Amino acid sequence: MRRALAPAVVVLALLGAWELYVDLGGVTSLVLPAPHTVASALYQDRATLWSNFLVTAQEIVFGIATGVAAALAMAVLIHFSATARRAVYPLLIASQTVPIPILAPLLVFWLGFGIAPKLVVIALVSFFPLVVCTLGGLETVDRDLLKLMRTFDAGRATTFRHVELPWALPGLFTGAKLAAVFSVIGAVFAEQAGATGGLGYLLGILPGQLEFPEAYAAVAILSGFAIALFVALAAIERRALPWAYQLTGESDQ
Repeated sequence: MRRALAPAVVVLALLGAWELYVDLGGVTSLVLPAPHTVASALYQDRATLWSNFLVTAQEIVFGIATGVAAALAMAVLIHFSATARRAVYPLLIASQTVPIPILAPLLVFWLGFGIAPKLVVIALVSFFPLVVCTLGGLETVDRDLLKLMRTFDAGRATTFRHVELPWALPGLFTGAKLAAVFSVIGAVFAEQAGATGGLGYLLGILPGQLEFPEAYAAVAILSGFAIALFVALAAIERRALPWAYQLTGESDQ
């Protein structure tokens, strides 16, 4: 409760300032709807918003899972092979300069209007932070532990399984939490490039129909879902890797 109080106060203050600005600043609702109209749209259009949210949520969850699997494999490859690092790592960096709105229509052309191009876009958006964070964990393994494994005459695979991989898992979770935020943006771009449902699809058509409160309601749902994913991943990390928090001296207080 103490942790939730401070952000709740900040959010309420921002909503209050937003409401006052719209009411007193003379800004038209076609530019910026007031929070109470957004809340009204959330309730009145809840059926449409919910059905489209389920589409986007499915894409985001499966897209992140795909990105995690691909990023872990790539990080391990780069970690084990200096040649792969020299050949692939620059391409990973360059891939982040390609705008998703340029790539998404091409994926739709190749893969159709189903879920496949959305998964690819979300996985691509998630891929880089996942690889970098996981690779950072693999490269910061305690050297004393590696020396200890060599003392026990442990092979490379055994050392990786028992020392390096567990050491890299906090980095993987950090990348996954970043991906939870970036994937929402990727899902919106992917759905706007070609889809028949989803909150990104709604955001592509609602402004043209001058339904700005509904569009802001869709954005609020996406933001809330990203926060929920982040919190859920943090909770899973704390449950799955309690030793990581003990190493940093962090408590549950």
